[in-house]
Parts: sequence; C-alpha cells; structure tokens
Amino acid sequence: MEDFLQMFSLRGKKAVITGGAGVLGSEIAIGLGKAGADIAIGDIAPTDAIVQRARNEGVNAKGYYMNVMDTGKLKEAADEILKDFGRIDILVNCAGGNREDATTSDKLKFFDIPLSALEKVVALNLFGGAILPSQIFGKKMIENPDGGVILNISSMNAFRPLTRIPGYSAAKAAVSNFTQWLAVHFAQEYNKKLRVNAIAPGFFSTKQNRYLLWDENNNLTERGRTIIAHTPMGRFGEPEDLIGTCIWLTSDASKFVTGVVVPIDGGFNAFSGV
Repeated sequence: MEDFLQMFSLRGKKAVITGGAGVLGSEIAIGLGKAGADIAIGDIAPTDAIVQRARNEGVNAKGYYMNVMDTGKLKEAADEILKDFGRIDILVNCAGGNREDATTSDKLKFFDIPLSALEKVVALNLFGGAILPSQIFGKKMIENPDGGVILNISSMNAFRPLTRIPGYSAAKAAVSNFTQWLAVHFAQEYNKKLRVNAIAPGFFSTKQNRYLLWDENNNLTERGRTIIAHTPMGRFGEPEDLIGTCIWLTSDASKFVTGVVVPIDGGFNAFSGV
C-alpha cells in the first residue's frame, strides 16, 4: 500500500506559492511541504511567520518578497529561488482577492462602481493571480525534462457568477479560461509534461470576505445564510480542505490530468436548490 501511495508523494519537488502568506495560500504551502516538497513562499506581505510555522511542522521552507503585479520583481524572485532550490517543479498561484469598493451594496450601486476599483480587482486576480507568474516561472519550468505543474485558483464565481461582486466574478471566470488555454499551449508548444490545472474553492470564511458573510455581532448575514442553505454539506470550507486536491493535482497521481478546474465546494455547484 505504501508503494502504491508514492504516486501522491512530492518528495524532492520544488514548489513556489504566490500569495503564500495568505490564509489559503499558507495552508496549501504547508500541505504541499508535508507531502515532501521544498517550499518557496512568496508574498508582498511579510512571510516570516508562515515560514517559521512551516519549519516548526518539519517543512523545508523559505520566504521571498514577491509582487505579482511587477514582472521585474517576479523575475528577481524567480532567480533567487532557482539559486536556492535549483529548479521549480510546481507553481501555485494563490494571490488574489476582492475589494469593498468593487462590491455592490445599499451604499454602492453597480452604476457607481469606479473603473479604478474594477481594474484593480481584475488585474490582481487575472494578471497577478495567474498570467504574470505563469509567464515568469513557466519560462523556467518548460526546461524541466520531467515537466511540472502550474495550479491556479479559480472560484465558484467562474461557474455561476455571484451577486454583488462583478469584477471578481469576471476575473475568476477568466482565470478558468486561461487555465485551459495555457494547458493546451504549453503541451503543444513547449513541454508535454508541463501541466496546468485549477481548483475552484467554494465558500471559505476569510478576512477578505468576512464583511459579506458575518455582521458586526458575529452572526451570519442573509448572504451567509443563503450560502450555507445552498451548500449540501452545510458549512463553510476550512483552509485545510484544499490540501488533498492540491496534492493530487501537483503529484504524479494526476500526471494525465491537465486543463481542468476542480470544485472544492461542499456540493454547492452540484445543488440546483431543489
């Protein structure tokens, strides 16, 4: 049985996690590390705390300053990581997020959302959250004889757009489309062993969306109650719920899987409401 399960091992793999200091990114990073990978944790925010936590849990990890919206900084980070790790086998694009000023509400109508807010949300989630890191790190990864894996973070919004967050929904739909495009492009043009997939998390209660799901008294908002009612498993996701699927998609267990977007949503996408 242990020999059979070796297909899920990431031992010896070198993984880069953008947005690795965030709630979801940090859990994915540590999860891949516990599966055997050496982890480069990149973020515009300080990475010291998550790197220390990873090391305390037996993971070989190092932090890097990484601004996913700045190709120059991305190139610098890639060069540093290659110097430290020797190669890059896995890229997980976890940078992303929404903005309150790009979210409709009683105070902010769709017609009044500023273009600058929409531009920032789309740019962060599509360009910084998928395209630019894939350009910089992917150029290094196509040289790997054994290929590698790029894993993007899509969303439930890519399947069915949610109310109130037009920019975020549009950007995540684009991430799913780009994931499929890049999977085909890399396989046809550069390296048939370089795979590109995505996960689509359902509803996770994080700092970024807490204002949409919980009120000031720590009770579920109407939106939060609606989400739970439409989730057959009856709860929000926990960050660690992402780890198993991420290990599968970045390991040899999925070596013939590319161009897919996998929901991790407690059944939300499967439920018609009836």
